[in-house]
Amino acid sequence: MGPSWVAEWRYPKLGRVMQRRDFIAGMLGSATSWPLAARAQQATPNIPRIGFLALPDSGVKEIQQGLHQLGYIEGQNIAFEVLSVQGQLERLRELGAELVRHNVAVIVTDGPQSTQAARGATGTIPIVMARMDDADAQGFVTNYSRPGGNITGLSFQTGELSTKWLELLKETLPPDLRIAALWDATGTGNQLRTIVQAARSVKVDLYTVEWRSPEEFEVAFTTAQNAEAKGVVILGSPVFSAQLTRLADLATRHRIAATYIYRAFVEAGGLISYGPLESDPSFSRRRAAYFVDKLLKGAKVAELPVEQPTKFYLAINLKTARALGLAVPTTLLATADEVIE
Repeated sequence: MGPSWVAEWRYPKLGRVMQRRDFIAGMLGSATSWPLAARAQQATPNIPRIGFLALPDSGVKEIQQGLHQLGYIEGQNIAFEVLSVQGQLERLRELGAELVRHNVAVIVTDGPQSTQAARGATGTIPIVMARMDDADAQGFVTNYSRPGGNITGLSFQTGELSTKWLELLKETLPPDLRIAALWDATGTGNQLRTIVQAARSVKVDLYTVEWRSPEEFEVAFTTAQNAEAKGVVILGSPVFSAQLTRLADLATRHRIAATYIYRAFVEAGGLISYGPLESDPSFSRRRAAYFVDKLLKGAKVAELPVEQPTKFYLAINLKTARALGLAVPTTLLATADEVIE
């Protein structure tokens, strides 16, 4: 059995560490549960409205549950407006502007696309990132202790993990083989730049594969296979996080050793995961409720520290390794926090 799984989150301004179970982000554009018109009828001018922009259905519910635990009851002291792109990312800017017209008190986003759309719609309404990769590098905050502007929330530094991901695959695969990087071209450009630099530093032959739509998953792995890549680093993306089982299956079928940030990827059949332990999908979004609560109580968004993980875990799937014909070094297995057989 592996160790008990705990993720550590640090609050830069307060210097306080909180231990909770891990989480995983969801995919943009799922259907919403509560019709906007019905919810608007319940709201009164004195109740603050919280806008959700392109969060998955489960994410909205988890934030609402978190707010309920903090004393908020829909229709009495809070109202919700949920807008979904339903897979049409080009509508994000339009929907962000709609939330601004509805005079919401806070906008909650999930990933770079919806955060960019919300920022483009308003420079004054507070925006809470329920999940983000490398928020500073993408220009959403100036620093984590004092974000500046009107955006705060949670951020993973996935770009900083690029070197580790490459090293793990390099240690597992036979020497001098090509490794691919699968990146979400709709929102992870900084991660791509970082991994290209990391590949140079660890002397890896890197082949980059671009993804832009759900129909391209199969094409992406076929492209990597045709390029003779024997390993693939899957860069962080809310869309990829919602497709862990599919990505793990595609990697195995194309006989490519794959690594990703989430432990759930290894549970789904991926070879290696390294990153914050995040198997509980509700944690980050319930933490987003904390930010909403603070803002409604008068906290200044520019001074509300962005939270980021500080403890990381390594998981390896030996069953997948055997299926790929790989012998994982015992030295690597000895450093793993969990080995799935």
